[in-house]
Amino acid sequence: MAQNKKEEFSDKYNKISEFAKALSHPARIAILKKLADENKCICGEIVEIMPLSQSTVSQHLKELKSAGLVQGEIEGVASKYCINWSNLDKALNDLSEFLKTIKEKNIKVSQGECCS
Repeated sequence: MAQNKKEEFSDKYNKISEFAKALSHPARIAILKKLADENKCICGEIVEIMPLSQSTVSQHLKELKSAGLVQGEIEGVASKYCINWSNLDKALNDLSEFLKTIKEKNIKVSQGECCS
């Protein structure tokens, strides 16, 4: 069985990876868009606009929540979710900083030419 090597990488790399994974499905992007539009949403409302079952939407919400991009609470039989703006801002800044660093190295090394 393959061994998980995530602990071999920095916390920052792991956080960027979790953020990217959370955005890796179009349903999750649609859910974030809906939450941003509403600023607070009941899970049932999300299910109504998605071409997915309630259990599938719940799984996607679980992924977003696990990455810290969404926070939620249960009120009776309804679950309410909203974007965790602080964590989203941090994740965006980390990803942007990382990608800028890569781009700067590419510009310095090869001026856009690969493997030459």
